[in-house]
Amino acid sequence: MSIIPNIQNLIVCRSLLEDGIIKKFITLLKENNHSDLKNALIYELIDKAESLNLSGNLLSSYIVYLMAQGKNIAAVMTEKSQGTIGNSLYRAFINDMEIIYPLLKASPSTYFDTSLLDDYRSTLKCNNLSIIDLQDKVKTATNPKFLADTFIDYYRTYGFGDIANFRAFRWNDTNKLIGIRHFDKMSIDEIIGYEYQKSVLLANTEAFVSGRPANNALLVGARGTGKSSSVKALANKYFSHGLRLVEITKNQLVSLPQIMETLRQSSRKKFIIFLDDLSFEDFEVEYKYLKSNIEGGVESKPDNVLIYATSNRRHLIKETWKDRGAENDDIHRADTVNETISLSDRFGITISYLSPNQEEYLDIVLGLAKKYNLNISAEELRAGAIAWEVSHSGRSGRTAQQYINHLLGKN
Repeated sequence: MSIIPNIQNLIVCRSLLEDGIIKKFITLLKENNHSDLKNALIYELIDKAESLNLSGNLLSSYIVYLMAQGKNIAAVMTEKSQGTIGNSLYRAFINDMEIIYPLLKASPSTYFDTSLLDDYRSTLKCNNLSIIDLQDKVKTATNPKFLADTFIDYYRTYGFGDIANFRAFRWNDTNKLIGIRHFDKMSIDEIIGYEYQKSVLLANTEAFVSGRPANNALLVGARGTGKSSSVKALANKYFSHGLRLVEITKNQLVSLPQIMETLRQSSRKKFIIFLDDLSFEDFEVEYKYLKSNIEGGVESKPDNVLIYATSNRRHLIKETWKDRGAENDDIHRADTVNETISLSDRFGITISYLSPNQEEYLDIVLGLAKKYNLNISAEELRAGAIAWEVSHSGRSGRTAQQYINHLLGKN
């Protein structure tokens, strides 16, 4: 019990002491015979384990979770300093690890007189790969310095808090980034066909996450061809490289400067601002906010931010024959056309997703059938797929998926 007083001597990680469970744990260590407090703490740790999907040594798992979430000085400065903290801060952090290390290595039964928490298994498995990786590395730590380096490496790779936990975010009405808990697990390899389009998108994104020059991208084409899925898949592929997706709506474009300034603060991470199914009617003016923030505004776009948009319209803004014809009453008719296409011109890359021809559509159907292990002959699949697309929305990846879902529902 000699480590009991030391917990309150934390300096760099002092935010741990603000946690309710840790506060009660410190009280328990001082009043070891407090059975009601022990039971309350056991309940709270089990409750946290089930809500956060924590397993193993629950006391250790919970402290590691707090270290991953907490805004301690080492985590903040690792983010701000491009991954390397000063020697003085590093020594102070190791000093804290000398306090935390024995707690992480001790069995909870040492403090709680029960083995319930020593090797607990939550009902649902944790699917947060970054936390799983951190927990595994902490288990192998053999000394406080090793432990300090493990946490700093985690902050360097993933960040801390929500930025470390979530692949994608949305901008909410209170002007904050909110992590998307149930993000699509789509892999780029699951998108059948469109190899050229995927290669262009991957090359541009690879350059971006590697710190090389990259372009904003506009994905245009028919509905259901995989434009949105391609962008979402990038967040999964490059998560460990520091890439995060931020989805905003057309109505939030007025907040784009504030969003970009927020993202600029996390300079070690790369962000793709994602505008899905973007288009503007000729009377809508929100496109002007997007145009000036991509290029042409006084304030430069952050180096760690790109904008990817998908649309069914090549130039994003509704065009009519009137714009080009004699009915256009503008004195300078060409100016109207230039204004219409000026937004799409600000996207350095335009990638076209055309509707598949029949053979390409059938290849998608056969590929999906193989993925789901459907025991149906190729001839039957092809005949059914052709009949399905005729009676539904035409040929597309989405139509193919809907046909496969129909077959899965019957079997």
